[in-house]
Amino acid sequence: MRCLLLLLLGLVIPRQSCCFEFVIDGEWEDDDVSAAQSHQEHRERHKRATLTSEEQEDFGAITGQDITVKSYKVESRITSRFAHVTVRSSVVNSGTKAQSIAFNVQIPKRAFISNFTMNVNGITFVGSVKEKTLARKLYARARSRNHAAGIVRTNSQDLEVFKTEVHVPPGSNIEFELHYQEMMERKLGFYEHSLYLQPGRLVPHFQVDVYIYEQNGIASVETSNTFGTQFAELIKVTSTKDKAHVVFKPSVQQQRECANCTNSAIDGELTVKYDVTRDSTSGELQVSDSYFFYFLAPSNLSPFPKNIVFVIDVSGSMWGVKMKQTVEAMRAILDDLTVEDQFGIIDFNHNVRCWNEDLVPGSSLHTTSAKSYIESIKPNGGTNINEALMRAVQMLMRAFNQDLINSRSISMIILVSDGDPTVGEIKLSVIQKNIKRAMREEFSLFSVGIGFDVDYDFLERIAMENRGMAQRIYANHDAAEQLRTFYHQVSSPLLSKIAVRFSDESVTNVTQSQFDKYFSGSELVVAGRVLPSESSSLSGYTSASSANMDLILEMDADIHKLDEELAKQQHSFTGFAKQMWAYLTIKQLIGERSLAPTAAKKRKITQRIISLSLDHQFVTPLTALLVTNDDDPTEMLLADSPMDPKHGCCSALPATSRVTFPPRPPGGMVYATPPSRPHWLLPATQPPTPSQVKKGEVDETLVTTNGVTRVDEDPHFIIRLPRSNMDVCFNIDSKPGHILNLVSDIGTGVVVNGQLISSKKVHKDKLKTYFGVVSVYYQPEGFSVTVSTDRITTTDGRRSNVFTWGSTAEITHDGVTVSIVKNAQATITINNRIQVTVLLHRVWKKHPVNVDFLGVYLSNSNQYSPLVHGLIGQFSQEPEVRVYGVHEGADPLKKEATMEVKGNKLLVTRGWQKDYTWDRKHGSNVYCWFIHNSGKGFIDGHYSDYIVPDLDSFLQLP
Repeated sequence: MRCLLLLLLGLVIPRQSCCFEFVIDGEWEDDDVSAAQSHQEHRERHKRATLTSEEQEDFGAITGQDITVKSYKVESRITSRFAHVTVRSSVVNSGTKAQSIAFNVQIPKRAFISNFTMNVNGITFVGSVKEKTLARKLYARARSRNHAAGIVRTNSQDLEVFKTEVHVPPGSNIEFELHYQEMMERKLGFYEHSLYLQPGRLVPHFQVDVYIYEQNGIASVETSNTFGTQFAELIKVTSTKDKAHVVFKPSVQQQRECANCTNSAIDGELTVKYDVTRDSTSGELQVSDSYFFYFLAPSNLSPFPKNIVFVIDVSGSMWGVKMKQTVEAMRAILDDLTVEDQFGIIDFNHNVRCWNEDLVPGSSLHTTSAKSYIESIKPNGGTNINEALMRAVQMLMRAFNQDLINSRSISMIILVSDGDPTVGEIKLSVIQKNIKRAMREEFSLFSVGIGFDVDYDFLERIAMENRGMAQRIYANHDAAEQLRTFYHQVSSPLLSKIAVRFSDESVTNVTQSQFDKYFSGSELVVAGRVLPSESSSLSGYTSASSANMDLILEMDADIHKLDEELAKQQHSFTGFAKQMWAYLTIKQLIGERSLAPTAAKKRKITQRIISLSLDHQFVTPLTALLVTNDDDPTEMLLADSPMDPKHGCCSALPATSRVTFPPRPPGGMVYATPPSRPHWLLPATQPPTPSQVKKGEVDETLVTTNGVTRVDEDPHFIIRLPRSNMDVCFNIDSKPGHILNLVSDIGTGVVVNGQLISSKKVHKDKLKTYFGVVSVYYQPEGFSVTVSTDRITTTDGRRSNVFTWGSTAEITHDGVTVSIVKNAQATITINNRIQVTVLLHRVWKKHPVNVDFLGVYLSNSNQYSPLVHGLIGQFSQEPEVRVYGVHEGADPLKKEATMEVKGNKLLVTRGWQKDYTWDRKHGSNVYCWFIHNSGKGFIDGHYSDYIVPDLDSFLQLP
């Protein structure tokens, strides 16, 4: 049970004494309180905890009469999305009388306080985290000495307030120092770090520093403030590839509200918004201090179609501004729907009504009708949440049973309510069980609580238990924008059924690693401890489904690299990895605790939370900060971290939902990704070295590959003719921008085309051309894979998904598999019959001439139809070839001969071309008979006949 404790104690601290009293305003669990009493207090406590507008206006970091604030400094160090914030202030009682001086800090609700110290006239008090019950006993024992301190939670938007108050004689010097830590949440594509600066007066030494270090690089940094536009130019940002520093250091004159004012204009938020560089679709794996962190935030994927049922509270309490702003938000939300989405609307008070009994497409016709319906609603009556949610589930179930829901779509219910149930089933535990029992595993519930009359703890539980999340909306002037923002956070699901896996022998103590959904602009984080090993790297893989394909993403990290980088710079804080893992673990356990099915399970989780909180010195709902005098340990101050009124114990990460995932392979981890090279791409013999070629030490008949035809470099075609046991080469001298058809098979519906790019400039009187883009199009499924030197794009009708070369991945879509090997190659396999491998060639970016380019390799065992053609495809039916009259050529290393093929007699030269299947960096030489004049006489027609208009175009044969 929960109850509220409110202690208001007087305070006297003589100059030579260390006698303290503080204000404590908090709540904690007390199992001796009756359920009825607890429920009543639960309904009342938000009234006592909510800051009034007058209190918000009077709020100041340092309060007191006739005091001098010598300094106020805030320092944040953000390393790999984890922030450690230190707030310091030095104050002097400048008055002639003893007085109370308060130190107040607004901190994010998601943050954990990790320490607080105070020095009063040379007497230092240092904090340590204790189990809450023990801390309170120790505090009570010291109570006779009038020692107290506290933390006050308020229901201001996303904030809580740490508040201490000390009564000191005139001339006293007080130094306050508070530390807290939090994980940056990514929302709508950015991390936001907000610092709440309200010094309450002019400060001679006022400074804010924010240091950011991100190993993979910082993509963008921007700042904003609510003090006023005149402060924007005073906030300085400097950044490099992986570091950023934000400093705000206004002078006393710059702090003034006006030129002659004595009041400070600094009263509000300083926000730093940034995002990191992501060069890998498979996410970012980091290792530091024997802990690992995996960040997954892919973009450029097509969102799932959605099936949404909006369940809107229209009871009497929604009358006025709440309903007006809900209608305003719903207009924008309905405009965001697409024709691929389906939706329904249910509104409820004491009755439940459906705008339409079934889901309808998100067309303009339906959304216009839905807007008119919502605008006509007149709130009145009670609140029947249970029946409204049951009707929503039934609507989804009916569509599901009638096969009206796409198997690759996301079904969700979004509940918007401002109060507790008053009609029908009103027992929250029963409603929770009813929802859990009715919801299918494919459905998710998202809850939005408006204002403070709603039991947010209940809304969060039913959301977390049903694969969703909850959000409190504050009933003020921007409530409509808050509701729209929440919807945008969940309106673009990109992945579902995500499972992150590592070998059991490599990691332990892993946080939540299976997730029901990933939304665009957010981020999934998995952390754990790395077990001792002789290996210098850690690897794992992620499996997931997207709107039109299944994915396997492989990641790896050097276990020493990050620590080596951190040792070179000062932007990070020591021990961040251990604290970050503990933070994520505790947040997850808090969520699991709220959903614990039995008292025994809850006690077990409670003990683990307490143990981790003590080990890592976090003030959580189950621990307290006990501050003691270094010189006299019996002097004690107590800071509680209470449960948030109408919000359970505190903000938590979503608990693990019960989701069905593919079974883990037995006997440890088995990678589902393909081998680094298809078997047919491996050379049958080791190629000669350049020195062997020059010395003539090569037996040309032994230098072959396992039946592969390829085109690489400028572009050089190497056609393997198995029956003749020879390779034939030719170049194509076409223009940049031309698209050449390599394979066109209308029988299987497969086309392979390549687009030419040029070198940076003419070199040796020639502008070289290369393949810069290669496309493989499978017409029966309307599915194409476009490979360029910087990305791989898959397209299915209107849906496109983009993958970088920075990760190893496997993508499956209706018979087509795309296997990407990090920074090396992409292999496209169609129905296990046709396989195309595209090799990536990187060059020095500052090279004056050369550019990155692609090579194309096709197996001679590909099963084309008899209708196949193209520069390469035509040779699937091998022509008769005879070579005779071999003689010395102008170049002594290159013999010449006559070739008869397709009724033509051609002068050919014995030479070699580069093959990169063995040596990816330098290539190896493959001997072949070279056809001059762009393959004239060897290929059908002229090479210009193979130029096609688009990357997906089939060759038009005469």
